[in-house]
Amino acid sequence: MENQEPDAYQETFATWNKMADLYQEKFMDLALYNASYDFFCEDLPQNARVLDVGCGPGNITKYLLTKRPDLQIHGIDVAPNMVQLAQVNNPSATFQVVDCRRLSSLAGSFDGIVCGFFLPYLSQAETTAFLADASARLSPNGILYLSFVEGNAADSGYKTGSNGNRVYFYYHGLEQLRSELQANALEELTLFKVDYPGPNQTSQTHTILVAKKKSV
Repeated sequence: MENQEPDAYQETFATWNKMADLYQEKFMDLALYNASYDFFCEDLPQNARVLDVGCGPGNITKYLLTKRPDLQIHGIDVAPNMVQLAQVNNPSATFQVVDCRRLSSLAGSFDGIVCGFFLPYLSQAETTAFLADASARLSPNGILYLSFVEGNAADSGYKTGSNGNRVYFYYHGLEQLRSELQANALEELTLFKVDYPGPNQTSQTHTILVAKKKSV
């Protein structure tokens, strides 16, 4: 169902806080998305200021810095344990515990915003607000990276791991997100589809949108 319980967001991010070490072990060196990260980097100016939203243990930041060590990356996450790991993994970047739904609390603008699988934990209404905030924080011609799982919002709900911890997972429609981007002066540059391997030889398609903020 689309309307989550009032404490679903808090439970979801409490789960990520508890699972920080496991998340790091699983995703720190995952190469599936590298082509999309490379594309994100291509149009960024020298010494670009980049915001990593929902940075986790800093896995995306680490890859971006291997490609573009000139980038000035600031990462935010609501989970303190994730932020602590991110700082250890990326001593040249800066990280901060911030509710990622509150981009308006951040100062300044960014040449790029990378949002790796944060949208699956935002409702449609929260996504609408987040994209408006992201556009407001981007410089003209700034680049926005979004990854998510396509699906019917009505199928959203809790997912429970083998350890019993739950997260509330939202599916998003591609055309709805495209409409939201257009409404916020963000022009789609490219679309990636990545097959993510699941258990028992199954796979799930992950969708990645990269957009640019219009200069006028």
